[in-house]
Amino acid sequence: MTRGRGIDQELSDVLNELWKLDVNRMKPGKDYKINLQGKAGFVAEGSNNARDSARAPLFSYVDEKKLKSMDTYAHFLNLLDNYEMSTGVTEHVTKEELQENHLFLDAMLKTEVMKCAHRFLVCKGLAQSDPAQFKSQLYDIWFKLYRRDKNGGEDSCGFEHVFVGETKYGKEIMGLHNWVQFYHQEKHNHVDYKGYKARNNKDTPDEDDHVLNLQFSWNGLVKPVGSCFIGVSPEFEVALFTIVFCLSDERVTKVTVKVDEYLLEIVVYRFGCSIGTSYPKMISSNNRDF
Repeated sequence: MTRGRGIDQELSDVLNELWKLDVNRMKPGKDYKINLQGKAGFVAEGSNNARDSARAPLFSYVDEKKLKSMDTYAHFLNLLDNYEMSTGVTEHVTKEELQENHLFLDAMLKTEVMKCAHRFLVCKGLAQSDPAQFKSQLYDIWFKLYRRDKNGGEDSCGFEHVFVGETKYGKEIMGLHNWVQFYHQEKHNHVDYKGYKARNNKDTPDEDDHVLNLQFSWNGLVKPVGSCFIGVSPEFEVALFTIVFCLSDERVTKVTVKVDEYLLEIVVYRFGCSIGTSYPKMISSNNRDF
């Protein structure tokens, strides 16, 4: 399912339906505010030296009271401290952490966003209609542990990589494509936002954009280019990436979609029957091409 720049209309249609149903999406300028500042510079692969084009944090404000009042966010926040940061370190899931995983899935499955995704996958013959079986499928896709480092034990899962982030041997950032975790880490001075990424100096992103390409450091390690949705709910991201994952059995899937005002490339890597990584890449917004 690795495709060119042509827009996948069927996928765009269902993702726009998810977008409309995402009532838990936070509103820019009201529920949160970001400060884009300068454009990040080039950083060579493997280097942890980056010019800081942003003296202030990316997030200048987040309504934490509202965030924590919504079930899916509240359960999502409980998962962020459940993982070992470095690959090669075996994960040990406690009974409490297992329960937290299930509570998060249960909360998501109650949302109209996830119900819509479930209906779509059932219609495509890619999921069972029984919600319990769909929950089990989601668990395997996102929470089933696997070996990212072949020399160690089961040290990773899709959720950890995409939503929490991890490091390769403690030397390279992998994943961390979620805005809530980014804010959480930035608030505790673990993340240092270095600036936005834009191509060819054509344009800068807007502070009300819901997708951002950016550069940052995390515990001293630099991610030259990262990307994430901003303000969207956890259920929206899980639903979107699950649909793209299920529609293809390729190791790497890259598909172009138009969601709301955003032209995006959605990238999903498969790790057996689970997600290896997944993230959006902004192509253009509001007819801007950067």
